[in-house]
Parts: sequence; C-alpha cells; structure tokens
Amino acid sequence: MAGVPHSQLAPLPIDLPFRLVSKTIGSGAYACIKKGAPKTEATPVFAVKFINKDYALRYGRIKQKQLQMEVTLHKWIGEHNNIIQFYDSGEDSSWMWIAMELAEGGDLFDKVEADAGLTEDIAHAYFTQLVNAVGYMHSKGVGHRDIKPENILLDLDGNLKLADFGMATLFEYKGERKPARTLCGSPPYVAPEVLTLGSHEKSKGAGYDADRADIWSCGVVLFVLLAGNTPWGKPEEGRDPEYSEYIKTNGRPDDELWHALPTEVLSLLRALLKPDPSARFSLADVRRHPWFTRRSKHIDSKGRFVDPIRTATTMFKSLRVSFDAVPSSQDFMDLDEQARTSTTPSTQPDAPAEDMLFDWERPSKTAISSTQPLYHGHGGLGNVPSTQEAANLMMDLPSMSQFSARPEVPLSKTQMARRFGDILPAQRLTKFYSLWRLSLLVPNLLEALMKEGVPTPATPLPKSNDTEFTIRVQTLDSRGCSLSGRIAIDVFATDGRDSVFEVDFVKASGDPLEWRRFFKKMSVHCRSALVRPDELYAFPASAAFDAIQSALTSDPAEQKDAVKQGQGIYAFKLKNSAGQEQAWHLDLKETGTVGQGEAPSGKKADVVLSLSDDNFAKLVAGKANAQQLFMSGKLKVKGNVMKATKMQPILAKAQNKAKL
Repeated sequence: MAGVPHSQLAPLPIDLPFRLVSKTIGSGAYACIKKGAPKTEATPVFAVKFINKDYALRYGRIKQKQLQMEVTLHKWIGEHNNIIQFYDSGEDSSWMWIAMELAEGGDLFDKVEADAGLTEDIAHAYFTQLVNAVGYMHSKGVGHRDIKPENILLDLDGNLKLADFGMATLFEYKGERKPARTLCGSPPYVAPEVLTLGSHEKSKGAGYDADRADIWSCGVVLFVLLAGNTPWGKPEEGRDPEYSEYIKTNGRPDDELWHALPTEVLSLLRALLKPDPSARFSLADVRRHPWFTRRSKHIDSKGRFVDPIRTATTMFKSLRVSFDAVPSSQDFMDLDEQARTSTTPSTQPDAPAEDMLFDWERPSKTAISSTQPLYHGHGGLGNVPSTQEAANLMMDLPSMSQFSARPEVPLSKTQMARRFGDILPAQRLTKFYSLWRLSLLVPNLLEALMKEGVPTPATPLPKSNDTEFTIRVQTLDSRGCSLSGRIAIDVFATDGRDSVFEVDFVKASGDPLEWRRFFKKMSVHCRSALVRPDELYAFPASAAFDAIQSALTSDPAEQKDAVKQGQGIYAFKLKNSAGQEQAWHLDLKETGTVGQGEAPSGKKADVVLSLSDDNFAKLVAGKANAQQLFMSGKLKVKGNVMKATKMQPILAKAQNKAKL
C-alpha cells in the first residue's frame, strides 16, 4: 500500500500542556509514541501516543467515536499495578493524543526467545500478572479484545504492564451485558467465535462475549510464554492445519510444540482454549487451577517480582542466536501472495506507519545499557568512540552475548545491577556489529532479505564516505501477519580510517517475537559479516592487532617495550600453496621475538592466528596490513587477543607502521 508523503502529514499539535523530550520511540499502524515531561520539570517522564485521525479512518476504519472510546475506557479502568495508567488526553483537527505511564522496561516478548520460550516458573509469574490485569479490567466491565505480545510491556522491575486499549469495549455496565459485534484482534491470538463474524464492520448477528474472547487470548499468550511460538496461525477449522488438528484430537495434537510443554499446564491450556465460549474457563476457574495456584518462585503475594535481577538474569541467558540452523525462506511471505490468500483483518493493517516515523529516536552510540532504502548519510559523527575503545565497550553490550554458545550477563552489569532493567534493557537486542565496509555490508543484508522472501528492489550502493544507511522492511511473518520496521546501519566506532558498524533491526509494528525470529534468521544469513564474542578482540584496528603488527615489524628496542606491555604468546599456523603447514610463534611474555616452530616448550599459546606463509612474510616485512588480511578473510584469529596484549604505549607507532 502506498504511503502518504511526509509533506502531506499534518504537524503534531503545538499547544500541548507538556513538552516532548524524545523523537519516536514506538508505533502502531496509524499512531506513534514519544516521550513527554512537564514543561518546567525534568520528571516524571511519560509516554504520549499520537493518533493520526485521517490514517486511522482510511487504513483502520477507526472513526472518531471509537478513538474517543479508547480514551474513555482507558480512563475508566483506573490504576492497577499491571496496567499502563492513563494520565491525560487532548486533540486537534488532525491528531488525538493520550498521555500515559511509560513502560520503562520495554516489551516483554523482546526478552522471550523465539521457539524456546521462558522457564515454566517465569512463565507462571507473567501469566499470573496478566490474569491479574485482565481480571481487574473485567471487574470494571471492560474487555481488551487485543491481548497479544505487542501489547504486553514491562516496568523497570520487570513487572507486566498491559497496554493499548484501542480495541477495548464496555461489555457490562450496571449489571447489563452487551455482546460485541466487531471483528478485531490479531489472527494467532483472536478467539474463534470472533472470526465467525466474517467482517471488519459490525455484525447483525448474536455477537460474542468480549471477556470470554479475552480469556482465549490469554491462553494463547500462555502457550507462547512457554513455547516461544503460537499454536496456530488463526483458529479456523478446515483452513488452518494446526488448529484443525487441535480440534480433531480434542486438544491433544501430535505436535512437538505441545509435546514440549510441562504436563501440569496442559489441562489449563485446553480449558482456556475451548472453542465453545460457554465451556471455556472463566477467570475464577483459572484462579482455582492447580498449576495457577502453585507457589511462585518469582512473585510475592501481591504479584510483584521478589528478585527482579535473578529473574532478568535467567531470561537473559536464554536469549541466543544459533548459527547451526539453516534458515528456511518459507517462514516469511511476499505481501502480494498474502493479498491473494488472506481474508482475516488484523489490528495492524497495512497502513503506511513508517511514513509517520521519519524522526525515530536513535540510541546514543556510547550508551551501554517491501524493503526500501531511506537515507544515505555522511554527516558529522559526533561523539563516536574509537575502534581502540570499541572492544571494551562491546564487552558490556547485552546484545553481544546472544551470539555466544552460552550467553552470560556481562560482569559489569551484574556488579552494578539494582533493577531488572539493568540486566535486560528496554532496547531490543535485535542488533549486531560488523567490521565490513558499508559497500560490502549493505549488499550482504539485501541478499539475506531476498533469501527470506522479503522484496528487495534495486538500490544504489552506499558511497565511500557514507556513515549511515537504512533499509525499510515490510513483510509478513510466519503466521501471515504484517511485520514492518527498518534495518538501521550506523557507525558505532571509528578511528577515521576504519569503522565498526552497528546493524540495528528496529521494529515498527508487528509481533515482537516474530521480529526476533526474523532477526535471528538474518543474523545466520549474515554470519560472516557480524562480530561474535569470541572474535570481539580481533578488531583489525584494535590495540591487539596493532601490537602484533608492531612486534613483527619493530626494531629490538621497541620489541623490549612490547615485552613490558604484552602478556601473551601467539601461535601462527601457516600454509603454503602446496598445502604444507609450518608454525611460527610470537612471544610477548619474555623475549618479544618471532621464532620458527611451535610456542616455547611448556607454554600454551594464548592466541592462534592462521594465514598463508606468503601473507605472513608480508606481515613480518610490513608490506601487508593485518587489518586488510583480517577483513578479506585471509587472517583467522582464535583466542582473546585483547586480554593477552596491553600495547597502548606503542599503539601510535604500530598504526604508522601498519600503513601500506
């Protein structure tokens, strides 16, 4: 669907009773979210949702009355520990705004591993908090009707916050119940009785009970918390094979996702996911179920986390990108194909949401806590760390750990952590870092997108002096729902000659779990371009390589300096054109010299470098650059180079010598 040009968007209201303190931090199909604060005070900081009335009507068929209903019901719900609190609202001719509590912990499902889920105990804790939130809403007569991962957020202590009341309805008032007659919700999470309405407009039929539909959605969310995937694409018997088998087997499908679930929770899931709403569990039934009433290891009697740091650490260690699996291009579909086959609307229609998000907030480069190119930049780099500092900075980045065989929380985080958010930040971990130049990195990403079936139109490659590049992504996830965002490439560190690039996958709309699955597949496709933790200190422009270059090419006096500063022994595995191997070593612990043969007797090499004997000779003679050899794949490194060498005093000399 073609988007409205930026110039045609009405400007945001200017007579706001507060000030905006950020650019866009989140979005929906026809709304964007920014941070606000009092005009004369620094705190509190809150979230402000701006809804474009024209977009809402044109692309979501949301009328003014329904927009006002969101405000009315959110305000009516009041305050609850597990619900985003309403603060204020207003509007002009083009925009409606809603000021509300800021979920400082980000999205819950950004922190759930796709196809793995959470531990049973943590899933139990979050399901308990979700039931508390939904139960409170229902006690006020309000049904949410759009319970899904995208609308489940966290506070700084990791507690669940239910958000987004754009589809909410008042199903009971003063003892009088009213059936809902609007088809809404996201296909994997919507109840089957909602789909029988058959239209996005109001039905003249009997309708459905909004509270019972919410309970179904809670059941699907519980399944996803445990399994890391939805049980089906949409609950339509005869059309969705997984749901059809679920019905045929009376809730006992022969499916690996179901087989992997804890036995004790299966009866609860089947009761929540009863196709007949009248036979489905009520929330009172849920609260009596043995699995729900079990003693929690993570939350207290008031439903709050007792040890948020321990919970966050457990969740952190489960986030991992495996390079063993080969991605399947069948998991993502072409938009044209979906247009021919899908008849189920979603609460995230294919609106040009991205056209509203041209001012996305970009995280600080030094802060450690259909696709289409948008922008080529080569402006000032501002406060960007050097490549010499990059390795130390990246040690503390939570996003780096996911590429380890056994993810661990960075030591500096555990020492300083006071809250859940200190371990698991609000920012998504869907990013990686690369030493490749933009001219190589961008084509690699575009090729990966093509392999995933995401449209990649012809685009000019970045220029040699570009420092930023953005690729827009508009696709459908593995369940056929809209998924959009962008891949933002930016300089993380540079020494003026060589750079480390941050490749950030920023979701605009869609299921956060599906976005993470998309990121993981892209990471596997681009595995040769990204830096892994075991390669973290092998930056060609870092002190480590400069130390090697210096020791190999310097005079004896400088080699003595190298010995004073260095702590490692390097083993070089060389191979000639005939395939014959020979070994050399570089001793920076005692002699500071290069010698033929293995490392000195009784000493273990700290770092192993593999390259051809021809390139090694050029390296020793100063005729080749370690950086260039590494970038071109001619130099392989294993081991912790930075830990083994501390060569800062001779870094400048080494850099000069390393230039061809």
